[in-house]
Amino acid sequence: MMILSVSRRTDVPNYYSDWFYNRLRDGYFFVRNPFNTHQISKVAITKELVDCIVFWTKNPRNMMKRLNELDGYNYYFQFTLTGYGRDIEPNLPDKRHVMIPTFQELSSMIGKNRVIWRYDPILINSRYTVEYHIKSFKEIAESLKWYTEKVVISYVDLYAKTKKNMSNLEVNELQESEMRSLANEFARIASENSIEIESCAEKINLDDIGIKHGSCIDQKLIEEIIGCKLSSHKDSNQRLECGCIESIEMGTYNTCLNGCRYCYANYDEERVKSTVKFYDVHSPLLCGEIGAGDMIKERKVLSNIEHQMSFFD
Repeated sequence: MMILSVSRRTDVPNYYSDWFYNRLRDGYFFVRNPFNTHQISKVAITKELVDCIVFWTKNPRNMMKRLNELDGYNYYFQFTLTGYGRDIEPNLPDKRHVMIPTFQELSSMIGKNRVIWRYDPILINSRYTVEYHIKSFKEIAESLKWYTEKVVISYVDLYAKTKKNMSNLEVNELQESEMRSLANEFARIASENSIEIESCAEKINLDDIGIKHGSCIDQKLIEEIIGCKLSSHKDSNQRLECGCIESIEMGTYNTCLNGCRYCYANYDEERVKSTVKFYDVHSPLLCGEIGAGDMIKERKVLSNIEHQMSFFD
């Protein structure tokens, strides 16, 4: 499967877009195996091989000025936009005056079907109450009514790695009744603004209130964007509840400077600071150097487009 994920691990559009465009120009990148750090894969990313690129970001502004360099590639953006302040998302610009207009501008540039709004993760505490989230979701939804077709929601997971960063936030563990009540309000608001709503990797079933289990690496959306069928499989590296199809991850853990308190991929602030010192816009490896004992192996990648028409096409 040659779907490129850019990236679940870090905000490449926000902080590393120049590096990314250099990788496109050179036609390949290196990525280190997080479970075997001496194992490095070389991945070719030519237009002939990449079926679609899925960007994950909270601020694509730095990437937007060079979008013409993506000509010939199929892609879409997962754009996270919440109502949290800098106590939760410390390094993001003002949502109302900067990020909502940025979302609207990106949508106007590439089409509203290719900018998915993410309102996640949802956490509840004394400041960010259920009422706060409903008000915030409503304001954003009304601002994005003409600029997106879909919103994805999820509730915060209290991973061991993130509990330390959230220890002073006094996050409440939501009961199922509370999840359903909040989701019902979100579904109503989304419907009023002509936005489809889905959940992301949630165990709770919300079909009865109009919220389907969704997929971030979404086969149906990708097929609509590229105009043909894909032969694909569920990504076995993701959680059981995750509906994503297989993709190749381009990012590196502990390199994101957004500083979000709930993040599972960038859970150690000191480690982030030390890792980003290795950032070299011309390196094939994001925030790293090739060292003694490292083994570079070319990863075999093939387009997964079904070129043969079926009887029913």
